[in-house]
Amino acid sequence: MDIIKKYFPNLTENQYTQFAQLYDLYKEWNEKINVISRKDIDSLYEKHVLHSLGIAKVMPFVAGTKVLDVGTGGGFPGIPLAIMFPETEFHLVDSIGKKILVVQEVAKGLGLKNVTTYNQRVETVKVEVDFVVSRAVTRLTEFVPWIRKKVAKKSNNALPNGVLYLKGGDLDGELASFQNNPYLMVYELKHYFTEEFFDTKKVVYLGIK
Repeated sequence: MDIIKKYFPNLTENQYTQFAQLYDLYKEWNEKINVISRKDIDSLYEKHVLHSLGIAKVMPFVAGTKVLDVGTGGGFPGIPLAIMFPETEFHLVDSIGKKILVVQEVAKGLGLKNVTTYNQRVETVKVEVDFVVSRAVTRLTEFVPWIRKKVAKKSNNALPNGVLYLKGGDLDGELASFQNNPYLMVYELKHYFTEEFFDTKKVVYLGIK
C-alpha cells in the first residue's frame, strides 16, 4: 500500500481503504481461481495495481466518463481505475467466465458501484464508451478493429476519445501502421514511477475518430 500512497497522496480515506482491501481479496480468490501468477501475488501493488494506475497518470477521467476494459482478466486495469475514479463508469469484459467471477466478487467486496461486468467477447458487447483500456491482450493492429465502433464521437476529456493501452518493450513495429494518426502518443511510465519494473512499460494513447 505504501507504493500507492507514494504516487497518489491525495486520495480519500475510502479510496485508501479500498486499495488496502485488494491484497486480501485477490489472495483469497487467487487460491480458488488463478488470475494472477502465484509468484506475483506479493508484488500485487507494484506489478498490477500501480501498473494499472499508469493510465490515471496519463488521463484523469472527468466525472461521467465511460470506460471499457477489454480482456480484463482478474480486473486489471479496470478495478484499480474504478477505485481511483468513482464517478467514472467502468465496463469490464472477459470471455473467460471464471475470471469475470473473480472480478465480480472483488468489486462486490470493495463496494464498487461503478463497475459492470460482461462474460462475453468484446465484439458482442453493446456499449458506447469514451475510452477503451486494456493491458496488452493482443497487438494494437488486431485490437483496434474490435473496438473502433464502440468509441463515442463526442469527447469530454482532455484527450479525444480513444484507446489507452498498457504495453511493454519496443513498440516501433507494432505502431508503424498508426504513424499517420495525429492522435498517437506513447507515455513512458518510468517518467511517473521510479521502480525498475516500469523502465520498459508504456501507455499507448490512440485517438479514434
